[in-house]
Amino acid sequence: MKKALFLTGLVLALGATAYATGDKDATIKTRALALTRVQVEKARLDEGQYVKVKDLNIRMLTEMEDLKTRFAAEPAILDERLAVAQARYELELTAMMRPSQLVMFNQARNSMTALSAPR
Repeated sequence: MKKALFLTGLVLALGATAYATGDKDATIKTRALALTRVQVEKARLDEGQYVKVKDLNIRMLTEMEDLKTRFAAEPAILDERLAVAQARYELELTAMMRPSQLVMFNQARNSMTALSAPR
């Protein structure tokens, strides 16, 4: 009887873990899709770029979540790794854009930050 209860508890625990992981993946994909839509609008990306940027956003958000989990107890290392990941992401993102798209994207990004120059 104890073995059956233990096995049932183990199956439920594994199921909950799988569900939570699936939920996290769905959340990341939803966030990546929303971010990609904004980027497409701001930089007027074409369909091929849309797919590449969406994949890049999913990878970036997944990496950020992984870093937050792995280095939660070490804030200094976490900040450093997040900064490196962000820089790599920005480099890859801007490499996908044509010069005119990059100008539009940077203008939109600068207008949304608190540190943008007054106009």
